[in-house]
Amino acid sequence: MKVAIYCRLSEEDRHKLSENDDSNSIQNQKAMLTQYSNDKGWEIFDIYSDDDYTGSDRNRPEFNRLLEDAKNGRFDIILCKTQSRFTRELELVEKYIHGLFPLWGIRFVSIVDNADTDVKGNKKSRQINGLVNEWYLEDMSENIRSVLTNRRKNGFHIGAFALYGYKKDPNQKGHLIIDEEAATVVREVFNLFVQGYGKTVIARMLNDRGIPNPTEYKRLKGLRYQQPKRKNSTLWKYSAISDMLINEIYIGNMVQGKYGSISYKTKINKPRPRSQWYIVEGTHEPIIDRELWDRVQVLVKERAKPFDTGEVGLFARKVRCAYCGYTMRSTKNATGLRAFKCSNRHVSRDSCIGSYISLNRLEGYILKELNRLASEYLDKDEAEQNIEFCNNLKEQKSILSSDIEIYQKKLEDCTKGLRDIYLDKVKGIISESDFIDLSKDFSAEKERLSHIIAENEKKLLEIDDKILLGDNRREIIESYANLEHLNREIVELLIDHIKVYRRIPGTKEVPVEIHWNF
Repeated sequence: MKVAIYCRLSEEDRHKLSENDDSNSIQNQKAMLTQYSNDKGWEIFDIYSDDDYTGSDRNRPEFNRLLEDAKNGRFDIILCKTQSRFTRELELVEKYIHGLFPLWGIRFVSIVDNADTDVKGNKKSRQINGLVNEWYLEDMSENIRSVLTNRRKNGFHIGAFALYGYKKDPNQKGHLIIDEEAATVVREVFNLFVQGYGKTVIARMLNDRGIPNPTEYKRLKGLRYQQPKRKNSTLWKYSAISDMLINEIYIGNMVQGKYGSISYKTKINKPRPRSQWYIVEGTHEPIIDRELWDRVQVLVKERAKPFDTGEVGLFARKVRCAYCGYTMRSTKNATGLRAFKCSNRHVSRDSCIGSYISLNRLEGYILKELNRLASEYLDKDEAEQNIEFCNNLKEQKSILSSDIEIYQKKLEDCTKGLRDIYLDKVKGIISESDFIDLSKDFSAEKERLSHIIAENEKKLLEIDDKILLGDNRREIIESYANLEHLNREIVELLIDHIKVYRRIPGTKEVPVEIHWNF
């Protein structure tokens, strides 16, 4: 019988260890499980070991390698010290230990809590173990949430990084002090706004002078800030100026809890209503005096443009600038008609050459192209269409698989980053509090990458389903041929996104690249 040994050590375990206690160490787990395997006469296929991962982390690299090898039948038994070393989630207990492992012919054994899928009547014990471990995760999450909530209510700053214009007080944990270099820029932004300059103009002025935006400023100061990997990510934008002008932290109030997690099982956050924010006045020195703040708030309110209907626009979030990739904003042109433009070109001379198209012209292009495709497609031989359909899907699968590999590599780099800062903490290069703050950001980035990987894997499954179901494009195209107008439902169904270029000089033609969903 071939056995796969799985070990896991979390950061929490590491904190529990003393110099004379290695009962939870990776080395001790390996020794215990190796001895157990030898006593049973099992051949050790491989040892899978995840260091510094929680039992609720589904993206443990060795854990996933173990599952892949189990699926491919490369061994007969999975051996762990306890069931919680494999997972603390009851959902995964049911999915793998009680579901897929029996189908794959895999026996699961954990020594300390006597879990063994070959023992009849042992299932209830495994389920109870899973339930207890699930409760542990929930209780731990609630305890952490309670501590953080209490600190927020008392006005302590608990974020990994201070807001632009401030820095963490090295002598008082949870307290902010002014970073004069950045605070000078903040004061300038507020003063320019009350002088009548618009948010986009202010952004362009800062970019023209080469002043780094808040994220780039953190990076230049040596902070381990995860910089967004996209073009022009170091530039000031309209949104950055807009957020700055209404942030109460600049008048000395601590404002936290604007976002909250959906569940203790995920780090994905969602916006919370203002009534649920934690606002404590006078916790730190203000950068902006109250008189200037009040004048700015009046101007912000006056310039706010209310929505006409509250409905989602026809092409909302679908239209992108072909030059910089940013989503184009809907606005009204000089004649009062709706149009899409890339505002990115206004924030810096070198950021983007810009693109522009009226809504009516864009709708006309799409209807014309849809009718052309319908005429061309419906004339094709159905067998030829099916071959083309399968080839296109296979190409999409190849691209998605390649993307997944890239993001998995980034995920591994992020994991390495976590280990590096842990070593920095051990060596005394960074403090315990800095380690906790930095690890939160690495964990958040891991969550983001994991979410992208999961979404791409979901798309792969959807493509497989499409291949199984066959080509239904003929039915779709027939349903929407000869349309005279579009609506939001049709746009969502047919169009993934649209790229818009600049108008061809000497003509009224604007090149458009439509990426269909079929």
